[in-house]
Amino acid sequence: MRYQFKFRPYQRRFLRSLTTNHGKWDIREGIILRLTDESGKVGWGEIAPISWFGSETLEQALDFCRQLPERITDEIIFSIRDELPACQFGFESACEWGSEFFSIPNTQSFSGLLPSGKAALNQLETLWQQGYRTFKWKIGVDAIADELEIFESLIQTLPAFTKLRLDANGGLSYEEAKLWLWTCDNFKANSELPLEIEFIEQPLPVEQFQGMLELSTSYETAIAIDESVATLGQLATCHQQGWRGIFVIKPGIVGSPSRLRKFCHQYQIDTVFSSVFETAIGRLAALQLAAELSQNNRAIGFGIDHFFEQEETWLQSLWNDL
Repeated sequence: MRYQFKFRPYQRRFLRSLTTNHGKWDIREGIILRLTDESGKVGWGEIAPISWFGSETLEQALDFCRQLPERITDEIIFSIRDELPACQFGFESACEWGSEFFSIPNTQSFSGLLPSGKAALNQLETLWQQGYRTFKWKIGVDAIADELEIFESLIQTLPAFTKLRLDANGGLSYEEAKLWLWTCDNFKANSELPLEIEFIEQPLPVEQFQGMLELSTSYETAIAIDESVATLGQLATCHQQGWRGIFVIKPGIVGSPSRLRKFCHQYQIDTVFSSVFETAIGRLAALQLAAELSQNNRAIGFGIDHFFEQEETWLQSLWNDL
């Protein structure tokens, strides 16, 4: 198949800075792709890299798009090198655009992202009213003593029968990770509150994989790995090295959707699919993969709409204004 290829870079400002262990993030930048095949059918794709998470940089993605001819083929698309995983996702998604239809889950199937620090307590009620029943809170940002105190308030505030995920973005030391896991285990053992600490996400840096493997067998509270499996290559490596816990997969930067499907079908891994703060285009393609490949009925990490202004006509404006 041959396609006419066009692309446009975009910028979207967060309503409030997203603060993680990696720092503050104010503007989401990416690239929208348009492929038009010989019959006139249009497919849309999105490249939404997060270089500090393990993907290529935006500039590398732009350089790749700029060097492509105006007409490209499936052969070019399916030979994009592994160093450009967000590009692999964007171009393959554009090829598949509209090929399948599925029902988008309601908010009860999504995990709502809470801001770090005390701001989580203020956001909780709003997300609950919007229908969220699983929440993710960023830790490893402030002093651990302060975060443990907020955590106590958070679990007392959470409504019954909710789930809470704690996401450290690799920001804890081994001793801090043990303290968090012990605290969660202790809560589970002694609490009469009908809520669940579902898992702690990426407690240690990527290079401390063995430490996370050890911790995963030492505590009742589950550990999920995220930054450790940012790309398909990392996913395969961690599985080969013995990880049988939860894998948080960000479709927008993991790489080729077709190869991801093959891996998930082959190994039946326990997955949580998660957003990279992409636009509606990348989100639709990512949700398609989540619908196909999710196991164990876990909420998917796409409850992030409240971080952006809702712009109904942004795509049309982007294409017409440039």
